[in-house]
Amino acid sequence: MSFITLGNIQKSFKTESVLKEINLSVSKGELFGLLGPSGSGKTTLVKIIIGLLGATAGTVRINDEKIPSLNVMQNVGYMAQSDALYSELTGRENLSFFANIYKIRKTKQKERIHAVANIVGLTEHLDKKVEHYSGGMKRRMSLAIALLHEPQLLVLDEPTVGIDPVLRASIWEELKELQKQGTTILITTHVMDEAAKCDRLSLLRDGYVTAEGSPTELKERSNTKTLEEAFLYFGSASYSV
Repeated sequence: MSFITLGNIQKSFKTESVLKEINLSVSKGELFGLLGPSGSGKTTLVKIIIGLLGATAGTVRINDEKIPSLNVMQNVGYMAQSDALYSELTGRENLSFFANIYKIRKTKQKERIHAVANIVGLTEHLDKKVEHYSGGMKRRMSLAIALLHEPQLLVLDEPTVGIDPVLRASIWEELKELQKQGTTILITTHVMDEAAKCDRLSLLRDGYVTAEGSPTELKERSNTKTLEEAFLYFGSASYSV
């Protein structure tokens, strides 16, 4: 049974059509990637999936509940491309604030703050004000906040942009561990080595899904050796779904 189901999703802004009849499904516990260049509609699509943006047409269901749903949102961890942090507060204060928003019990908050700070490598920087964080540190703090309440669904919009390669590898190890524990993960990326770590991918281009499958399947169907070559093949004008 699908955990996330999208049926004929369309989105237009005035006269511009951004998404065109998107159909896809994500299984529970799957690590699913949306791969596409800037402007392909990835961010618009994830915002529609979690209910931050309404679709012009079509339906989204998560765990068999129609979106938008407040009940579902309480079990979603979302990391946007832009960091929504309080610069005048310390990292610890930011995490405490969001722990209260997520209604994490006071007795558990300290444990969760320590755990997520450790995951993203910010333990030594928790008592610094966020205004003194680098861009990469802010991205890491945004990821920590998304993980704070141990969500059933984790939606990450290009989460490792600006993060150094060593920490990026560590974060991916943690994502795989979360997946083993049953977390469903939806990630957007335009980085091919990250896309290769996903169980399945939807390739987006100009608002369309041009192909879907595992990285291996996509390479086999396009008769290519790399995922980048497969992406170029499925996105070419000569290819049609």
